[in-house]
Amino acid sequence: MTNNLSENIKNVIEFLSIEGVTGYEKNIALSVKDKLIKYGVPEEYIFFDEANKKIPLFTETGNLIVKLPGTKPGKRKLFSTHLDTVSLCKGAEPIINNGKIIAKNDTALGADNRGGVSCLVNLLKFLFQNNVEYTPLTCLFTVREESGLWGARNVDKKDLGSPEIGFNTDGSSPYEIITSAVGAERWSVEIIGKGSHAGVAPNKGISSSIVASIALSKTYEDGWFGLVEKNGLKGTSNIGYYGDHDGNCAGSSTNQVTDYVKINGESRSMDQDFISEITNQYEKNFIAASEIVKNSQNEKAQIKFKKSLDYFPFKLDDNLEVIKIAKESANKIGINSKTVAVNGGLDANWLIRNGIPTITFGNGHYNPHSLDEYLDIKEYEDSCELAISIATQ
Repeated sequence: MTNNLSENIKNVIEFLSIEGVTGYEKNIALSVKDKLIKYGVPEEYIFFDEANKKIPLFTETGNLIVKLPGTKPGKRKLFSTHLDTVSLCKGAEPIINNGKIIAKNDTALGADNRGGVSCLVNLLKFLFQNNVEYTPLTCLFTVREESGLWGARNVDKKDLGSPEIGFNTDGSSPYEIITSAVGAERWSVEIIGKGSHAGVAPNKGISSSIVASIALSKTYEDGWFGLVEKNGLKGTSNIGYYGDHDGNCAGSSTNQVTDYVKINGESRSMDQDFISEITNQYEKNFIAASEIVKNSQNEKAQIKFKKSLDYFPFKLDDNLEVIKIAKESANKIGINSKTVAVNGGLDANWLIRNGIPTITFGNGHYNPHSLDEYLDIKEYEDSCELAISIATQ
């Protein structure tokens, strides 16, 4: 790291270097807290909630919350971002290359969303080191965003000081304001067949692999996989996991009829009912496939299908105050922003569901969840300026 780098860039590089994959955010959260105290944020304004105790997955710590009284009266604003990264970021070592920050080795970078973390740390630093006025303000650093938006889903609005409008930083371009996003369901199916010797007594077995193959083939043929367009509605679906109980491949050897397969998938759409319709089509096809594949004793596979809501879709009205503030704040610093919709989930999905109208702006990270991930330094710095402009609007 060269000495001529701005402190803001040094901070984002430091945060990128701290491991904190989803569910294991304690170290990055404590690093953020230490940095804020160094910048003069009173420790009594900084605390952890108990969201981790509500999350049905191991989670080291609750959400990190910084609640400021402000220097003038007005509506409380919420700024949010997530602490965690995906597992592919484990061991990331950030370096600067031609105006970008990239990972030195074969890992993802973790700019999703350490770019957002550093953006909000920079915002808080600015507020406490400059004589500026701002209304009451809360910063929320969530946990387990990458594994289901769990931190935002379980945050208590009262812990946030009951903010009236929200600004989430996540995603790529700071020149785009996300005002609409899909909802999603996650589902899983267990296909419990019957094992037998594939050479000696194949007729006595019930192949879970064949049941799964028939069901998925039917789903694909009927247009319910990938991009789904039916009766004027649009959505997507995907299969993410196909294996056994423990994360290994389905089946054990070629001479045994596969007795068990587990598949995990998801369904997404801007229409909540259509999300369920996509998921229900998968369930219907797995049940139908089990009726087709039977052994010599006329036995069939058992189907255990489970589904759960991941997050609700949202579409904010263009006339909402939160959108006007975001656009005006962007214009104030020379950014001509536009509103967009995305096909992914954001902490904003649950914040909006919790009664906080929330827009999302990017912080310059691109190709997230991949080895090609990078942080565009110019766009990252623009996102920091935008956050300050919104906070002091």
